[in-house]
Amino acid sequence: MTFQDKIKEGIPSILPPQKKPDPKYSHAPKRKNILSPEEKKLTLANALRYFPKEWHDTLAPEFLTELMDFGRIYMYRFQPDYAMHARAIQEYPAKSNQAAAIMLMIQNNLDPTVAQHPQELITYGGNGAVFQNWAQYLITMKYLSEMTESQTLHLYSGHPMGLFPSSPSAPRVVVTNGMMIPNYSKPDDWEKFNALGVTQYGQMTAGSFMYIGPQGIVHGTTITVMNAFRKKLKRGEKPNGKIFLTAGLGGMSGAQPKAGNIAGCITICAEVNPTAAKKRHAQGWVDELIESLDELVLRVQLAKRNQEVISLAFIGNIVDVWERFDQEEIFIELGSDQTSLHNPWAGGYYPVGLSFQESNQLMASNPELFKVKVQESLRRQVDSINKHVAKGTYFFDYGNAFLLEASRAGADVMSANGIDFKYPSYVQDNLGPMCFDYGFGPFRWVCTSGKVEDLRKSDQIAARVLKEIMEEAPESIQQQMQDNITWIEEAEQNNLVVGSKARILYADAEGRAKIAEAFNQAIELGEISAPIVLGRDHHDVSGTDSPYRETSNIYDGSKFTADMAIQNVIGDSFRGATWVSIHNGGGVGWGEVINGGFGMVLDGSPEASEKLKNMLFYDVNNGIARRAWARNTGSLEAIQREMERTPTLKVTIPSLVDEEIVNKII
Repeated sequence: MTFQDKIKEGIPSILPPQKKPDPKYSHAPKRKNILSPEEKKLTLANALRYFPKEWHDTLAPEFLTELMDFGRIYMYRFQPDYAMHARAIQEYPAKSNQAAAIMLMIQNNLDPTVAQHPQELITYGGNGAVFQNWAQYLITMKYLSEMTESQTLHLYSGHPMGLFPSSPSAPRVVVTNGMMIPNYSKPDDWEKFNALGVTQYGQMTAGSFMYIGPQGIVHGTTITVMNAFRKKLKRGEKPNGKIFLTAGLGGMSGAQPKAGNIAGCITICAEVNPTAAKKRHAQGWVDELIESLDELVLRVQLAKRNQEVISLAFIGNIVDVWERFDQEEIFIELGSDQTSLHNPWAGGYYPVGLSFQESNQLMASNPELFKVKVQESLRRQVDSINKHVAKGTYFFDYGNAFLLEASRAGADVMSANGIDFKYPSYVQDNLGPMCFDYGFGPFRWVCTSGKVEDLRKSDQIAARVLKEIMEEAPESIQQQMQDNITWIEEAEQNNLVVGSKARILYADAEGRAKIAEAFNQAIELGEISAPIVLGRDHHDVSGTDSPYRETSNIYDGSKFTADMAIQNVIGDSFRGATWVSIHNGGGVGWGEVINGGFGMVLDGSPEASEKLKNMLFYDVNNGIARRAWARNTGSLEAIQREMERTPTLKVTIPSLVDEEIVNKII
């Protein structure tokens, strides 16, 4: 059978041979044994319903073994034997170009060079899944191959519920992940219901098919690190020879050393998983691997003396680095952490004093003791960070629930009022007031031809459009405009592509719409040879309600509400998105955030032009309006400017209250 035949077949007609996890890939850690005997029976029945009854006797014991060995049923037997990667759009069997583009994006998310645990269908973050099992993948791809532009596929946490009649103007796919009844959204609820096979953690861009490898976060991290150094250093002082110390080299955190190189500093990134560190080194995302703490100290001292721009991966625990640098009096300018602390008990954070292998064994065999070890480690890490901060280090939470979990562990991270954290979220101090409030966020695109020349042409178009906009842009956004012009002009030489031919930059509503329209025209004229998929990270202006990250700089008391994210995905769906997604969970954890995303296929048509103008305008300005209502200064300026540019936009503007009026009566 050809690749196209296999896609169209879905669940194979002949039972394929049994497969085991391939040791050449990184695999998800074993999950908790949390199900009762009756729930295990239910789990097997849930898994077997994807297959014909005559296979059940064979598959039942096999699936039970998977459940007992891994804590989940992944259905390894049904993993396709064709290579998993984004192909050119015309290679997919489809009746709709939109459906073919979605198939391309799904395969890119599962590409072993992109995905963290590809055989468990996990793209990044330790648990950010595209699907729960391989049956869901097979059925979804079959449905997409059959879909017309008058049908919509509905995915319930990876499960393809079916193709339903709709219309050409409707989304082709609607994705929900982990949408729990609120009282069933604690970490153990995820363990239980994911094991049952009825929900999943889609992270942000994993379960919405919009992950583009670590490039996506390289850009955001570059902007964050550059702005953090601007806060820390004197005017005109450069980051050369200055230290940015952090942890994590997984799917998202693996971007940090590359971003540090672009920002121009010494980046030291600790990673306990040797496979992850070596993968990033092989991909060229980190310059040097170091396994000895003594060697690390000497290498860093040399780099500081020579004012180097270099990235170093330390294969070991970050707590040891913080403590040793304190002893050696190595000054750290910037400090953060990007381990997956949204998932602290199942592989997101590894405690000091235990090896990677010992931790993986303990989290499965004695999860309560593992939790104790994690919290002990967090307290030690914070104690050392506090010592460095007393010497002048600028430490910020990178939105991974570090401060939240440290506070739950009893670490010294609370301010004097006992309510707020003593260290800011990077959104509070950096991306929020400098980017999100003005509508700047992660706009990304994928060239579905897979051709380098199409990506290069799109880079040139984006740079040209941004330069044109910058000529008329107000002073308040000039720095952001220039940072992104520099980024896109240097993107190709920075070798950012992993997987699909994708790119990202930060732009506001005007920038996104004008770049997208220029792409659409280039496709129509044949200057770009195939459709382009537009999207963004959920980590953006209005797609996500996350009180410890994206909306942490909203101070009117509404940061714990999720109206914005829900309004965003509904509003995008009827304004022209090709697919939409809404998730519980993300970078800060299950039950801590609601986040939404979209994908849009540009095919050079007038219909695509109309859709992009309507949808991209709303996708950004929905969030600016909410931030303006919260009295954020930058957003008030941005939304007033937008209303002047767009007479049909009318947004409720707050009356600013003199604090003395409130203070004198309370």
